[in-house]
Amino acid sequence: MILTYPDILDALNRDDIIIQPFDHSRIGTNSVDLTLGKYVVKLDGRQPLDLKKPTDITIAEIPDEGYLLVPGMVYLCATAERTWTKKHIGILHGKSSIARMGVSVHDAGFGDLGFKGHWTLELTVAQPVTIYAGIPIVQIAFHEPKSMPDVDYMNLKTSSYTNAWEDPKPQPSALWKKIKTSS
Repeated sequence: MILTYPDILDALNRDDIIIQPFDHSRIGTNSVDLTLGKYVVKLDGRQPLDLKKPTDITIAEIPDEGYLLVPGMVYLCATAERTWTKKHIGILHGKSSIARMGVSVHDAGFGDLGFKGHWTLELTVAQPVTIYAGIPIVQIAFHEPKSMPDVDYMNLKTSSYTNAWEDPKPQPSALWKKIKTSS
């Protein structure tokens, strides 16, 4: 079951869902808008990546005059807000107003129950587009699970992104750690 406006408000008031910073005006009929944080990582599409190795990244701040995204690159950004879903499953979707500008936002999609942190977003563009920190970029919907897991995401030994609560920067892929341990 997806939560609607009164359900979201109730869950926020009970601290079953935490959004920081929280702006009440961003609640819609069945989702909450999250905004773009101030950090960006550019993955140069001309440089090969190796899934068995950590990605060498440089994190930049989005200046007040914006940051130009160009085709052929993948950009990692993060939401300005951090969320914690204690009893619900957060699902992110790119905003249609962003998609109509030629910006594709890929995200984790399903957030694991119990995830705490800023959401890393992967952005690609069909044409050059300037982005700005603070713009509405995704909306998060909340689903009620049929049952609760024995262990939530933050307490699973296999969880890769458990430092996203304190760190507002985009998190590069940690797949190499799982490949390394399974080899």
